[in-house]
Amino acid sequence: MEASTPGRARRGRAAGAALSRAAVVLLLSAFVGPASPSAGYFIRLPRGFRLTQDSLKIVGSSDYPVKVYVLLHQKSPHVLCVTQRLRNSELIDPSFQWYGPKGKIISVNSTTQVTSTGSLVFQNFEESMTGVYTCFLEYKPTVDEGAANLQLKYVMYAYREPRFYYQFTARYHAAPCNSIYNISFEKKLLQILSKLVLDLSCEVSLLKSECHHVKMQKAGLQNELFFTFSVLSLDTEKVPKPCIDHSCEPSRRLLKAKNLIERFFNQQVEVLGRRAEPLPEIYYIEGTLQMVWINRCFPGYGINTLKHPKCPECCVICSPGSYNPRDGTHCLQCNSSLAYGAKACG
Repeated sequence: MEASTPGRARRGRAAGAALSRAAVVLLLSAFVGPASPSAGYFIRLPRGFRLTQDSLKIVGSSDYPVKVYVLLHQKSPHVLCVTQRLRNSELIDPSFQWYGPKGKIISVNSTTQVTSTGSLVFQNFEESMTGVYTCFLEYKPTVDEGAANLQLKYVMYAYREPRFYYQFTARYHAAPCNSIYNISFEKKLLQILSKLVLDLSCEVSLLKSECHHVKMQKAGLQNELFFTFSVLSLDTEKVPKPCIDHSCEPSRRLLKAKNLIERFFNQQVEVLGRRAEPLPEIYYIEGTLQMVWINRCFPGYGINTLKHPKCPECCVICSPGSYNPRDGTHCLQCNSSLAYGAKACG
């Protein structure tokens, strides 16, 4: 645990700082010049949804279908074939029958299990398992009474964690906009940023790079490079070493990557501010680093806090009548989309 290894934590922070300083020196040696201290700002959205211990067993309702959310390719909670009232009551000679989108569910198969007490459990939940499930319960309230019947409905939804990422913008004083030095600088900057986050299994992608003429107050026109780039944690299957503790979670790796990049830009300011030479053509402009935290979903999934208030930050599979064709955040309306998880309208 990090809390029990302060020396290791300090060494890790020191190593990150050294790497950042070295990156600044490398960039300075080619292009940049002095400026004054700066600090970026960022906006965080809430952290991703996590099933709690209270969610591991779910009871039904005789009044409405109960929504159940299952992380894709994971084991589901135990879905009980009782209401909250019956859960605390004695049931004489109970019998349970479960039906899903593909018909009656047998007691045991490779992916689905109905326990002896009537609970439905999925061992490896797939997209195709999404849909309406109905349990028929028959029991005697007492030995002397006749049989009672109850029908409970559940809607099982596959969900995935958002593919969140940081988006950065920064501005540099530049050479003339048609200069080859600007292109060379852009490549060098991206190489350095990519190297900074490589050990965190994150990747940097350039989203936009533009050169503009900017009219400065009392300073005439100057050339500026406007950079927009993203930092994304690689998918688990792409990570060379399997994650075995909380430090491997995408949010933690991304936070470390953000801190390294922010330190890199701040150290450009600190290092350059100690130089006595005149300003070079290309250098970072104080205070222009900005960061925003962005969520996105896989195609066929979307975030909808109104429809899924119990899973407000989950990328839930799109319901019939909606679709998501790309890495957007929401399912779009489409009346001709009749299946769960639609990636096209129609």
